[in-house]
Formats: sequence, structure tokens, C-alpha cells
Amino acid sequence: MVSADRGVVAGEKGPFHYMLESFSEHWERVDVIGTRPSQVVQTEVFGNVHLHHPSTGKLRQASFIASTGKRLAAERDYTVITSHDYNPFYNGWGSWQISKHARIPYVAELHHVPGYPRPANLRERFDLRATRMYTRWALKRAAGFRVVNGCELPPLLRRWGVPDERIHVLPSLYLDTSLFRPATASESGAPAAREPTAPGAKAASGGASAPGGASAHFDADLFFVGRLVPNKGLGVLLAALDQLESSSLPPLRLRVLGRGPLAAQLASFASKPGRRHRVEHIEWVEGAEELAELYRRARLLVCASTSEGGPRVVPEAMACGTPSLSTPVGIVPELIEHGANGLIFDGSTPALAAELERFFGTPALETSLRAANPPADMARFNRERVIANLADGLAEIAARARAEG
Repeated sequence: MVSADRGVVAGEKGPFHYMLESFSEHWERVDVIGTRPSQVVQTEVFGNVHLHHPSTGKLRQASFIASTGKRLAAERDYTVITSHDYNPFYNGWGSWQISKHARIPYVAELHHVPGYPRPANLRERFDLRATRMYTRWALKRAAGFRVVNGCELPPLLRRWGVPDERIHVLPSLYLDTSLFRPATASESGAPAAREPTAPGAKAASGGASAPGGASAHFDADLFFVGRLVPNKGLGVLLAALDQLESSSLPPLRLRVLGRGPLAAQLASFASKPGRRHRVEHIEWVEGAEELAELYRRARLLVCASTSEGGPRVVPEAMACGTPSLSTPVGIVPELIEHGANGLIFDGSTPALAAELERFFGTPALETSLRAANPPADMARFNRERVIANLADGLAEIAARARAEG
């Protein structure tokens, strides 16, 4: 696996860690070639997953991937190479070098395409063009293209000239529904004020009754989860909250979980008069249990992304009984029926502000949306089933490529 991940080697238990936990059960050995980490805590997990990370930067990443992969391929046989591809596509180039040298099929994985369906900035417009160029290059070299949802990327790849038989929809979005579930009756009491445990986290005061007459166990009105980068739409959310300052709504409490370059923008927003105790920033949580509890304690999840493969946060929130307000990215159109079990907006600040005002200003709407979550079909995200299908699908792609020569 040629990956962008650098968290597992650093000891972080994020989505990729939990994915590997199940994925490793389907293979004798898994080698992950990742990017330079902040620290090296472990180089082996789950007994058969081996982590390989450089001490050098991006300029040497492609050669590190190629040399590491060739060395590993000389030591043992491999079924398939997966390449998590994104601009500048050193993963794809390095994977092709290994594939060409060792005659191992490689699968180009496009989890999402920056700039599609909507660019967040000029950089994403460039990334979209670069991805199109890479796709045409990889069409002659990769065994196939793996995408993680059937809504957005298959039509785009077809327009770029990729035939249907080379496009493989293999989701990896899974949920542990023993953790991501609605609150039980005993968990629905008012919690004590929360002190964030993550280093550098900023805490809001808790314990006050929720605006709009919401149940007392909610200690956040809005929950935003994701990297603090432009395409996640944090700026749109903050602008919408600015716009709502002049509305009849009471002040809303915002919790943000994530880290990234827009943290300074969030801090600036929170520093304005009257907001310090209504904005909470948590950089990281240690496990899925704590994340699920944060979903349960929020009245509404907001996903304002311009492009996504999942987004994972929406089904996670829904599984916890928390309604979502999202842009129509990734699998969101499959999950949310607007006004029935969630809300969808077009990505603009005015539309987001209008939906927030409608949700928090209409108690009956909030009640009905919460009653509709979680949806009845959450079993589709069963981790064992999803990861087994992924492993089987990758093996089938590789077997077909070998049979075709």
C-alpha cells in the first residue's frame, strides 16, 4: 500500500489505523509505504502490517517509494500494489516503477478529486487539471482505478476516457456501530463541563442549557469535524455564523475537531467579543469512543466540503443519532433526503446561513430530523463486510490484470 498516511507510524489511531486492523486479516502481510512522519512510535502493527516511512521530504518521496518497493518485492511475492493518488502524484509514479520492475499489478486509488465537483480555490482548479492528466497517463499503466463511491467519480472518469471495466467502486467507509450509536437513556443526562484532553485544545465553558430549548445533554449546537483546510469549508461555516449574528437566533455554540493551516482563522473568529466561551477547538481525540461521544453531544453536524470521497463524518454522525447539514458531495446524496433525515445546501454562505436559521429556529424540524437518525440501512457500513469486499475486490483486479498479461 502506497499511502499518504503518516499517523499510524506516529501512534495515532485515526480511520486508517482502524481500517488496517480489519484489512490485515485478509492478507498474509501488508507493507505500507507512507510519507515523512512527525515521529516514529511504531513500525509494525497488528502482527503483519509493516510501516515504511522516509526521513526526507516530498522532493525525494517518489524515489523512496520506488526503492523501498523494489527492495520489498525482491524479498517476497505480493498480490497487488495500491496507490493513494493525488497531486503531485509521486505515489502513482513510484507505484508504477515498482509494478514495472517486479511485475506486480498496481491499482490507482482516487478517493476524491480536488476541485470536483466544486473548486475551493485556484490551487484546486490546478489539481483538477493535474488529476485529469495523471488519469490519462495511468490508464496505460495501472490495472484499474479504484474509487470509493459510485455517485461522483465514475461519471468523471468516463468523461476522461476511462472505460467502465477499468473503474472499480470499492468503498472503505465503515462504521463500528457498537461505538457509533445513539445515546442510551443513561447517557442522555446533562454532562459536566468538558475539559479537552488533546494537547493545545481550547475549551469552551459547558453545562449551560442549550439554546432553543434543546435537551440539556447537548453541549454544542454545531459540530465541525475535519482538517482545517480550504476544501473542508470551515471558512464558509464561520462566515455563515457571522451572518447569523444579526438574526433572531440565540448565540450558537460551535465545536471544531481538527487541525490544519486554517486554525488561525478559527482562533481569530473565536477571539471576537462574546465568542470566547461559545467556540471550542479540539485538535485531536485519541479514539473512536471519544469521537462518537462528541457526535452524540452535538445538535447538528455541519459538512461544508467542496469535494470528498466519503465524507466519513456524515454517516458517523447519523449513526450516533445526530442530524447532518451537508453539501451534496461524495455519498451524501445517497444518505440524506433533504428535510427528511438531514439537510443539504449548495456550499454557499447564504444557503448555509439560511439552513442553520431554519434548523435552529424550527424546533419541530430538529425533532423530526433527530427522530429519523440513525437510518435503517446503517448495516451497509459494517466494518468487516466493507473491508472484506475491498480486499476481495483488489485481489480480483490484480488477478484479471495478470490473466490479461
